[in-house]
Amino acid sequence: MIAPTRAFAQTRPSLAGRTVLQILPRLDAGGAERTTIDVAAAIVQAGGRALVACDGGRLVSELQVLGGVWLRFPAAAKNPFRMLYNVRKLARLIVDERVDVVHARSRAPAWVALGATRIVERPLVTTYHGAYAGGSALKLRYNSVMARGDAVIANSHYTADSIEKLFPFARDKLRVIYRGANLSAFSAGAVDPARVTQLREAWGVAPHERVVLLAARLTGWKGQRVLIEAAAKLQLDGVRYVLAGDPQGRDGYLREIDRLIEAKGLKGVVSRVGHCRDMPAAFLAASVVAVPSTEPEAFGRSAVEAQAMGTPVVVSDLGAVPETVLAPPQVGPEARTGWRVPAGDVDALAEALKAALSLGATARDAMARRARAHVESHFSLEQMTSDTLDVYGALLGV
Repeated sequence: MIAPTRAFAQTRPSLAGRTVLQILPRLDAGGAERTTIDVAAAIVQAGGRALVACDGGRLVSELQVLGGVWLRFPAAAKNPFRMLYNVRKLARLIVDERVDVVHARSRAPAWVALGATRIVERPLVTTYHGAYAGGSALKLRYNSVMARGDAVIANSHYTADSIEKLFPFARDKLRVIYRGANLSAFSAGAVDPARVTQLREAWGVAPHERVVLLAARLTGWKGQRVLIEAAAKLQLDGVRYVLAGDPQGRDGYLREIDRLIEAKGLKGVVSRVGHCRDMPAAFLAASVVAVPSTEPEAFGRSAVEAQAMGTPVVVSDLGAVPETVLAPPQVGPEARTGWRVPAGDVDALAEALKAALSLGATARDAMARRARAHVESHFSLEQMTSDTLDVYGALLGV
């Protein structure tokens, strides 16, 4: 396994005259989708053509503004017969568009891409944006496609370890490339204070109130219930708990959250605010960002972006998120960039939130500087895109 580079290359490989096609189901909100856009922009900057084959989505216009090309393709199809048909369709597209390398970011499209690239003899890159669980032999077989690329990218060491255990044949072609944060956008100095004020007003937060923010889609394992229980235990005056995220149709879970808020007497203290489009302002509006996941995360994007903004973070010590946050016993208390707590432990979460909220101005400023430096060293967008282009270059011999 190849570890992530600690400082991004000063010169990227030239992709002049080369065409890279990324394929995924849709270009909507999410880590895989955002990474697709970022890598497409880097391909264009390196002189190459950046194609994205998918069903569409809200980020298509951004792709096009950045110089990428959207190819309408039924990549979300999971019907086996439709996927077989799509193999030939994608193979023709690869030839017609003179594609040099294909990069698959999801399992169903990856099966189609694997078949197509073997027909037309093009290299295939796959990226694990999540550590897929395999509860049966059939599921493991389905998941195995993500380990069958000529190069396999894992978004964390946690994910890479999972791949090695399940698919040891992928070990020698596996590379860890952390998800990169856009440090120009996620910078306290880049956010107009009016954006923060506007967002807090939209959340119904008073000027004197401090915010504990959980920014994640509303699903049980993201830990909203654990945070509500911790809020009930703390009973802190002047502190609001904001749950920002899209329910994605999980109406039953919304009702469960609302019942728990009411049962704990936290109406007006814990609020659901829906999807947030301005995450830099959201992280800056928060006094603490919580990532209390109860199941392993394949990466810790919220924790990274919050640290880039200088906001203290409290995360579950589970999955890949601990790789993104410095905390004892890995480092001394004076070097911490946040807190790690056992997953699902309400008492530990409440204690860590209280400690973060109790930081004095000097201690908070020092932690903010450490956190920003930590993200700049390990999780920059430039490093991620440079490392990804290095993978393309190695396969293409450039």
